[in-house]
Amino acid sequence: MGKCIIKQCLCLLVLISFEINAKEYLIVLKDHLFYPSKITIPENQKVKLIIENQDDTPEEFDSFDLNREKVLYPHRKSVIYIGPLKKGRYAFFGEFSPNSATGVVIVNNKEAQHANN
Repeated sequence: MGKCIIKQCLCLLVLISFEINAKEYLIVLKDHLFYPSKITIPENQKVKLIIENQDDTPEEFDSFDLNREKVLYPHRKSVIYIGPLKKGRYAFFGEFSPNSATGVVIVNNKEAQHANN
């Protein structure tokens, strides 16, 4: 039983260290638009998207390409982890405003742009 607990603790430490080292990207939702609407991230790395909904209404972040969806509550920040991803373009949109709230994650092998850390 002691070995099992040690293994679980080691797994938890690995996960925590990953969370600390993940690059963060801030996306703001304002007036039913994502700012920036395009972010560039490095290939084969997991990253943290922080999405701040500055609108008075909820929105749902949705991406078939990224296989993610999350309700973005008004005047709150939400976190979505994506990756590791291969080189390419990954579209996302606001499900409640699909014609205006649109964006794309561009993955390439160069250093990421717009990283907050």
